[in-house]
Amino acid sequence: MARWFQIADIPTQQLEQFHEVRLVLGDQLNSQHSWFKNNDGVLYIMFEMRQETDYATHHVQKIVAFFAAMRAFADALGTKAEVLYFRLNDPANSQDLCTNIQRIMQATGATKFSYQEPDEYRLDQQLNRIALDSDIAIECYSGEHFLINRSDVQEYLPANKAPLMENFYRRIRKETGYLMDEDKPLGGKWNYDQDNRNKLPNDVEIPPLAPVQVNASHILEMLKQEAVETIGEIDATALQWPIGRRQSLELLRHFIKHSLPHFGEYQDAMSRRGWLLFHSRLSFSLNTKMINPREVVDAAIHAHQDNPKRVTLAQVEGFVRQIIGWREFVRLIYWREMPSYKKTNYFNHTRPLPSMYWNANTKMNCMQHSVQLSLQHAYAHHIQRLMVTGNFALLAGVNPDEIDAWYLGIYADAIEWVELPNTRGMSQFADGGLLATKPYVSSGNYINKMSSYCKSCFYDVKAKTGARSCPFNSLYWNFIAEHREQLAGNHRMAMMYRQWDKQSADSQEAILAQAQQHLINIEHL
Repeated sequence: MARWFQIADIPTQQLEQFHEVRLVLGDQLNSQHSWFKNNDGVLYIMFEMRQETDYATHHVQKIVAFFAAMRAFADALGTKAEVLYFRLNDPANSQDLCTNIQRIMQATGATKFSYQEPDEYRLDQQLNRIALDSDIAIECYSGEHFLINRSDVQEYLPANKAPLMENFYRRIRKETGYLMDEDKPLGGKWNYDQDNRNKLPNDVEIPPLAPVQVNASHILEMLKQEAVETIGEIDATALQWPIGRRQSLELLRHFIKHSLPHFGEYQDAMSRRGWLLFHSRLSFSLNTKMINPREVVDAAIHAHQDNPKRVTLAQVEGFVRQIIGWREFVRLIYWREMPSYKKTNYFNHTRPLPSMYWNANTKMNCMQHSVQLSLQHAYAHHIQRLMVTGNFALLAGVNPDEIDAWYLGIYADAIEWVELPNTRGMSQFADGGLLATKPYVSSGNYINKMSSYCKSCFYDVKAKTGARSCPFNSLYWNFIAEHREQLAGNHRMAMMYRQWDKQSADSQEAILAQAQQHLINIEHL
């Protein structure tokens, strides 16, 4: 079992038996890593730290789930290796990564310190700068999780070329053989995105939630005692995030059986009928590395091969594209562009994040439901994030720093390597088009097309002006008009500008005036 006590409590002769200390970060819970095949003379170290709870205001479920998963991993590893684990409230815990490591290296007298490549830039820089005695060897290992090594970023996304996810995705398909018929895509098409944009009909049954429930009350109590600031809601007696590999694999099997048959078809749909719909909830397990992308993709493809009528090619391709395409792509974008990427603000937006993002207090049904889901479950699916909360923030001119911090904190699966490109690039177009080929903005019409939100909304989705006109409508056209100089040359925006130009001057003036009223009244929408 993991050692749960202070270094001072461990006899000196026990500490001196270790010649190597290996660090395991909270998102490196990969029990299949080659590290664990040889543990002789090795001490594994893991820390719960205030530097991690406090660098953003996190959802309480996110912190609880991370700590619960870390503790479960440490206990499992402790059955076959020596593990020293610092809880958040341990007196010996300095709450700083490098200081904890330095103290342990000094106490053990180990001659080697090893760590796996961090997936966050700030941690990578922190470990690159660590000051240890000159006779201590330091070695960094691959995390052995992603399909593409971080060191290969220039090969896949050369700095002198504009990155295009579709090209990247096709290359990965060819290299892995996933959904390929020799050198051709299975079924003759590379993607079935056009088949993945269906509204959820009322007569389609939503699959049951996977029975994942963890009692983490002791961790919540510790967070309260330590006065850790959090957001969101939690039932700590029935946490719905998997905290180990076994639970993660059970969640995968449940998704394959119940949700994958309709996943691609309804992956963009939004509905008040359920918070998960046909999505997998595997992102937390993947991003903490409790499971790896290969086994997830293999399971989905095998389900298609076993029963292609039940799990059609369109369903499985939509899922595979997210895992081996988008997930791998945004990670390489992150490492290619950091640290400057975190400062991008193409439109120079400065508006503070409206309070509705923290309390879901708004009469806009789509915003109210998407934010409320986020507060209740530390989760919202990609269209709710992109085309509702992200869309509104971009149309309203919110400072990318503020919406970035919100996304990073509120979602259980949010680790900066995946959150930042999705926010700055895909959602807010703050990178000026490096990641996305156009801003992902829309009027209320798109939300009405993909959801049931608009039918019972206080606002009229068809109205562009008037006190009860849908704010998305006038804000959309205000965005189009305001950023014409920056966007008119984008061929994917040309049709929008033609539509705007066809409207009369009076109509344009009324829409822009309405947008200003909504912005003035943004705290009361």
